[in-house]
Amino acid sequence: MRKFFPEARTVVATSDTLWSPEKAAEFVAMVENKAVDIIIGTQLVTKGYHFPELTLVGVIDADLGLEGGDLRAAERTFQQIAQAAGRAGRAEKPGEVFIQTRNPSHPVIAALVAGERDAFYDAETAQRQRAGAPPFGRYAAIIISSEEEREAIEAARVVGATAPKVDGMFVYGPAPAPLAMLRGRHRQRLLVHAQRSVELQSIMRAWLGDLEFPRGVRVGVDVDPYSFL
Repeated sequence: MRKFFPEARTVVATSDTLWSPEKAAEFVAMVENKAVDIIIGTQLVTKGYHFPELTLVGVIDADLGLEGGDLRAAERTFQQIAQAAGRAGRAEKPGEVFIQTRNPSHPVIAALVAGERDAFYDAETAQRQRAGAPPFGRYAAIIISSEEEREAIEAARVVGATAPKVDGMFVYGPAPAPLAMLRGRHRQRLLVHAQRSVELQSIMRAWLGDLEFPRGVRVGVDVDPYSFL
């Protein structure tokens, strides 16, 4: 921004810079008092702020949220970009939004450009139904972690090898978790996919409850996970 707009007054709005109510209030006051020309921010700036003078929004690398294999990637990306776009032109002045994308034909990007929220919802619902994904099916994540990578891998293999054979339930993995290292611990993940008629909790309780792990291994289970990281 400094290179292309050297005279512009900029402010960075992220969780690192607006880490307290006082910092957030200071940011809002600066914008409302017209002491800022350009806001550079994360998704934090898309929620709850009303700036009548804000007329242009640019979303950089909009495709990033669609990567990584998260079930809710499309839903979250649509919501976040729609929220960001909603910051522009909230008062008398008209607003304009630019979305940077490598795949303009992607259903999420196309629906955003066309403003077709209901069409996106219908398409996403149909796709989940075909795949047996929530709310039409259930997922559970099993995360095995250890400070020793080999220990985590071996424990995860034991979990996978002892998976029960149940009609309507499938176990995938193990594989390195998307966040393969977190707080000094190596992480492996298995994903369980089941029909809604399967008693998922009781099956997993019996399955994992019979296993013994080395002292340094932790096993976490997240049924109907909100995040797949």
